[in-house]
Amino acid sequence: MRVQKEFERQCVDAVSRAVSEMGVDPGDLPVEVPDGADLAIPCFVLAKPLGMSPVRIAEEIARRISVPSGLISGLTPLNGYLNFTVDSAAIVADVLGEVTRRGADFGKSSATGLRMNVEHTSTNPTGPVHVGRARNPIIGDTLARCLRMRGHDVTTEYYINDVGKQVVTMTWGAKNVSESEAEAEREQSENPDYREKVDHRLVYNYRVATKRIHGNASLEGEIAEMVRRYEAGDEETRRAVKQVAEAMLGGINESLALINVRIDRYTWESDFILNGATKAIVDRLKGTRYSRRSEDGAWYLDLKGFGIHGKNTDFTFIRSDGTTLYTTRDLAYHEDKFSRSDRVIDVLGEDQKLGSKQLCCALEILGEEKRPEPLFYAFVSLPEGKMSTRMGTVVYLDDLVDESVARAYEEIRKRRADIPEGRMREIARVVGAGAVRYNIVRVHADKQIVFRWEDALNFDGNSGPYLQYTYARACSIIRKAGEFERDIDAAKLSDEYEVKLAKALAKFEAVLADIDVTKRVNILPAYGHEVAAAFNQFYAEVPVLQASAEREARLTLVECARTVLGNVLGCLGMEAPEEM
Repeated sequence: MRVQKEFERQCVDAVSRAVSEMGVDPGDLPVEVPDGADLAIPCFVLAKPLGMSPVRIAEEIARRISVPSGLISGLTPLNGYLNFTVDSAAIVADVLGEVTRRGADFGKSSATGLRMNVEHTSTNPTGPVHVGRARNPIIGDTLARCLRMRGHDVTTEYYINDVGKQVVTMTWGAKNVSESEAEAEREQSENPDYREKVDHRLVYNYRVATKRIHGNASLEGEIAEMVRRYEAGDEETRRAVKQVAEAMLGGINESLALINVRIDRYTWESDFILNGATKAIVDRLKGTRYSRRSEDGAWYLDLKGFGIHGKNTDFTFIRSDGTTLYTTRDLAYHEDKFSRSDRVIDVLGEDQKLGSKQLCCALEILGEEKRPEPLFYAFVSLPEGKMSTRMGTVVYLDDLVDESVARAYEEIRKRRADIPEGRMREIARVVGAGAVRYNIVRVHADKQIVFRWEDALNFDGNSGPYLQYTYARACSIIRKAGEFERDIDAAKLSDEYEVKLAKALAKFEAVLADIDVTKRVNILPAYGHEVAAAFNQFYAEVPVLQASAEREARLTLVECARTVLGNVLGCLGMEAPEEM
């Protein structure tokens, strides 16, 4: 947005001049977009150099700035902030012209040439995706969509953990656990509903195998031997493990498709053993001054000097039996990602914070200049509380989506008994899947989520259905209007609700820019809700189809809102229904 950027520049320049007049170098001033103002500049960073409170600084700077001036129509000092208001006519004209001209490309930046890798999901192929970790693919996919809008060359990636005890146990269970044993385990579980999907079926083989092997020295030895053979490159073992892992991955991808997540690239952990990359990492680590060998023959890095304390300072990269660890292979994997990416983002559960820090320490020891950007998330729970464990209770993503679709269907059936059954079911699918995505991504990643249906499927609040319903309402207005001439005359849109909506639409690029820098994808649904609320308020207070001289201009504003809402839904990975 040309006006938005110029407005920001004028605000920053005005404040910088005032601060310079006060005898201090302003430096790079922070800029925020708060509620109740079009732009705000906080004065807290100036408190120390000026020797004044932020509240007093804001008042003094405001006194030195002449308003109105250029695009600045208002300035209010408030609680240490300088709150600026933009010229309404200029922003309305800019929004109408820019959105009408660019259409679906509005908000999209020119290609940057920056190669970005977003690794997400990467759940072990030992069972279906469960609700606790459902945040991972939703956050990762949403972030990737936003980064593509920023013009970056983005690849989403799934790292398949096909090495180690868990996946070998899964393979052993697929071969050695009978159908009747798996069926008995399923019936005893707290989620006995049968689903004809390979990941749902084989997870019971895995559970039986885990229970049978635990405490059985002979079977534990058999599993350990399979792991050793696998790492040694035994073709028969590798083929068996990969066959089961691929089958499980197929089921996982079906689940991801339900929430509109598709992944660009799959990388197999075992590849880094077979191509020698893991061995090369081990040899390099052994040659560093941080490597140590324990009494039982294991190798580890001493990370005492890297800000890690206690027992976690020993970063083991070779076990006493000579096999490598996941973290060792993860080093080879990250070097591979660095070779084909300029920026690497890892979406990780909060339980992996230590492992990520140790990984970065090891990368530093190896002399690697690049570092991954971790995006940690807290887990999702249901009001009932329980989540999946290796042995017991399961609440799967498939179950959550099915329940959401079923509840959405009941709500739509109450509201739209006039539409055909098939159409009702399709709308329910779109709304149900969207509700899951929106409700999970709208909370800051580091905050715990308790998934509540009354929040997710609220058609009138901060929810996916509300956003989709508003988009459908805009589509309905345009349909009813029929053919009309686009009118971008800002003079015809001076009502406060028209201006408020136009200002909300103008923020889209800034929201995407913020996500590019901070990875805070939760601000996107918040923005979508702001636009939807402004649109519904505008439609309730201002006549559109019944207007006279302003009709075409208001319809153009509706069309612009529809475009932005559609782009927001696209970035959120939600379908944009034209009818609800």
